[in-house]
Amino acid sequence: MPAPPIEIEAKFVVSGLSPFRDRLQAASARQTVPCHRETNWRFDRADASLRAAGDVLRVRQGRENTLTLKAPGPDPEHRLEIEVEVDDSDRARLLLEALGYQVIFVYEKEREVYQLGQATVMLDELPFGSFVEIEAGDIELVRAAAATLGLDWADRVGLTYLGLFETLRARYDWPATDATFDALAAFDRPSIDDVMAGVRGA
Repeated sequence: MPAPPIEIEAKFVVSGLSPFRDRLQAASARQTVPCHRETNWRFDRADASLRAAGDVLRVRQGRENTLTLKAPGPDPEHRLEIEVEVDDSDRARLLLEALGYQVIFVYEKEREVYQLGQATVMLDELPFGSFVEIEAGDIELVRAAAATLGLDWADRVGLTYLGLFETLRARYDWPATDATFDALAAFDRPSIDDVMAGVRGA
């Protein structure tokens, strides 16, 4: 049996995505996937044992539909990731529910993807903030891409989007339990300082 694949990725919160489009263009990066909407359903067991173990079980609907399991690695930048493409995200969700899993969180993002040398750069707009994710086959390639884009390595985000949303939800007293654009449309967008405070656990 082959060894489980390892995802090597770093995530950064930023004040806006336009400067990073400019920096990617200046660095001769190539857009590989235009901006599109993704909807993500995160699942867990009734006893929340997946989250307690640091595991993420997710169905994503977008340009591609995927079923993904992520598990902790030695640090937040290295995680086991098993991902399969599915034809029908609705049936994938029904399958997980039939196996006893339940949806615990829904979140949306507008995503565009670039190739920067040997690194893949994703520009993500969520209802509560803007993020840059960088993925490559080696951590030093991720660090190098971050430096090219002017990102401070010390500012990378170790929280999942669920963890970050819950921190902001408590801070702003949002009644919404999901991070969809409709659910948060009536609320002011958090400042980057508040998002960073959530990242740091302040």
